[in-house]
Amino acid sequence: MINSVVLVGRLTREVDLRYTQSGAAVASFSVAVDRNFTNQQGERETDFINCVMWRKAAENFANFTRKGSLVGIEGRIQTRNYENQQGQRVYVTEVVADDFSLLESRATTEARPRENGNANNNRSFNNQAAPQQQGGQTGAPSAGFGNDGSHNTAQPSSSAASQDPFSSPDPFANDNNGSGSIDISDDDLPF
Repeated sequence: MINSVVLVGRLTREVDLRYTQSGAAVASFSVAVDRNFTNQQGERETDFINCVMWRKAAENFANFTRKGSLVGIEGRIQTRNYENQQGQRVYVTEVVADDFSLLESRATTEARPRENGNANNNRSFNNQAAPQQQGGQTGAPSAGFGNDGSHNTAQPSSSAASQDPFSSPDPFANDNNGSGSIDISDDDLPF
């Protein structure tokens, strides 16, 4: 059986970070994901998908993201149920995120103001469904979704060259043999 989910979208609200009675961190958040097709008016509809993340990954996710952050989420779909205060059975379907990637720069994320200062960080709650063992969870952002896992914190200079990633010098501009051609043998080609 396969139960695998990959989402790329923007956070719809600040991450709600809480702690269970045993001290495990749990983050609840929602991701807005555009559909691949348009409706009759030519607009893309958006799905708002509830997610939950556990332990150190939850703490990291809450610390490095804000409402509107572009994120990649990997995980699985989980359905649980509980009885509410009115005695009614409530069913909840959510994505249990095993891993995440930050898909925009730190400067872009930090330029976005935090709402409510993430005031829910230290609340605890009674966990209705105990988390299952998360195999291979490291708690650090993954290198997936085109992110190599490193975060470049160097301050960019004000020169135009540092702002344009394609402005590096042409490696073929230096004409070594003066003929205007490059010396390549057929034996050098991989095909």
